[in-house]
Amino acid sequence: MESLRTCPQCGEIWQDGRTCQDVFHQMLSWEAEDPNLWEVHHLMVLCYHLQHPGYYSQEGLRQAKYLLYEFLEVGVPPQQIRRRDGRKLASQNRKWKIKATDKSRGSYPNEIRWEMVAQDVVFAGKNNYCHSVRKWAKTTYEILKATNNFGINSQTKQQN
Repeated sequence: MESLRTCPQCGEIWQDGRTCQDVFHQMLSWEAEDPNLWEVHHLMVLCYHLQHPGYYSQEGLRQAKYLLYEFLEVGVPPQQIRRRDGRKLASQNRKWKIKATDKSRGSYPNEIRWEMVAQDVVFAGKNNYCHSVRKWAKTTYEILKATNNFGINSQTKQQN
């Protein structure tokens, strides 16, 4: 009998030996096969990484949460954010790292139990992908707010 392993970041039990990273690559593969699925790519990448905050620096995590807020609450499309923030967020212009470093690794102050994870999107199937990713994004956003892990306030909005 195979022992169940759990993701140390999101807490999900890995099914059939497939790690969260395996599931992430499955979603990327679906997007590569079907360009129509790219319409939710920005949400998929954000949700995956927000649920695996250790891949981000603390500043990267803060920025990711702000992007999710802008996509879901304000309705700003990814193209507009790229035009608006591209130069400011380019690596040569930023004074902080997006990815985790030894000195800065993203984490949440309060415990989170995610109601929906990457594996749920894949289990719902490729035909339901866009719907599932949108649902995942809304669920992720609501859980972050409900657990007091979101941390977006007027000062954060002004910095962006």
